[in-house]
Amino acid sequence: MATVKPFKAIRPTQDKAPFVISRSYQSYSKKELNANLEFNPFSFLHIINPGYKFDKHVSGSKRFSMVRNRYLEFLEDDILKKDTDSSFYLYQIEQDDLVCCGLFCATSVTDYKNNLIKKHEDTIKRRETMFASYLKTVKFNAEPVLMTYTDTAEINALLNTEKEKTPTHHFTTPDRVTHTLWVISDKKITESIQHQFATVNKLYIADGHHRSASSHLLSNMFPSANAPEEVPTDYFMSYLIPESQIRIYEFNRMVKDLNGLSKEEFLIGLDAYFRIENQGNMLYKPTKKHHFCMYLDGEFYSLYLRKTAYTFTDTLSALDTQILYKTVLEPILGISDLRNDKRIAYGYGKHNGIRMKNEIDAGRYTVGFNMLPIGISELKQIADDGLVMPPKSTYIEPKLRSGIAIYEL
Repeated sequence: MATVKPFKAIRPTQDKAPFVISRSYQSYSKKELNANLEFNPFSFLHIINPGYKFDKHVSGSKRFSMVRNRYLEFLEDDILKKDTDSSFYLYQIEQDDLVCCGLFCATSVTDYKNNLIKKHEDTIKRRETMFASYLKTVKFNAEPVLMTYTDTAEINALLNTEKEKTPTHHFTTPDRVTHTLWVISDKKITESIQHQFATVNKLYIADGHHRSASSHLLSNMFPSANAPEEVPTDYFMSYLIPESQIRIYEFNRMVKDLNGLSKEEFLIGLDAYFRIENQGNMLYKPTKKHHFCMYLDGEFYSLYLRKTAYTFTDTLSALDTQILYKTVLEPILGISDLRNDKRIAYGYGKHNGIRMKNEIDAGRYTVGFNMLPIGISELKQIADDGLVMPPKSTYIEPKLRSGIAIYEL
């Protein structure tokens, strides 16, 4: 049964919220990042990029300490304030055709450890340790883990009732995303929310595997057995959203060379696993599972998996990203390390196929592959079976902002 708790969030003051929240640091171009830092003194980017104040790049433990200092300055200057009541935070994001609404809450490290919070990706120990050290120094978490759960009529009804009330924040950012936040602090309602989530058997991590693992690692540094009651590090901030509102997109794969093979030798190698059809130079997209798009030498190809050439042994083996890895990337193109091999790159987005074509036509890559997105049922089954997807199997929305709700450790 899922354990969720309300918490006293650190939030932007009413008048500054539209200026404080930021996208993930990596999503900004250098020009856009510098513009935000120069012209918006309230941006959360000043906290996570603390060296800007001194026109100096800082890293490691020095950066962690400076992040803490910038955070305290935002509190001292009343840009951020701590809520007086423990609350849940209902947060809706609207962008283009995507409208989703979920709940900021504190989720249990014990649930994570006991596998009630399900994982579908591997984590890198080095990154876990680095982020745990970061959390230990800065003493706050501004990046929630995105989790999903099976829709329930009871939870939907409870949260929809809250949405009928006047929101605490409602604004649109310059990227045309509308943000709405309701603070739920009434004790009867927060207890009802906790009771309803206690009937949810599993939570599934959609995005934030390293953040979850790092919070678990941090909790081990401060065992609650030494404390008279629960401590903040027994929990970590998550954003829970029903699975019907999750959007999953595919990543393409682009490879720099054909591993020493000629075009003809490469196509012959593919023929062992696929029925190949040349689709010409018009954009081609696969239409069902186990069908792939390939772009090579100015032409698109459809690759249809030969049923007699590949055996499905478990849920993972039937995943299209795994099929591509086991039939093409590893045996033919010689790529065994999908995470670190510099010969392979990944792309995503609504115009994924066009971008892949442009990259290859420009000579930056030689061949590219595209496929259908993985479904939510596949993601859940992989997690339930204790299996791990290949890296870059899913690009999941919504992408959450930093700074709209902060969990203090």
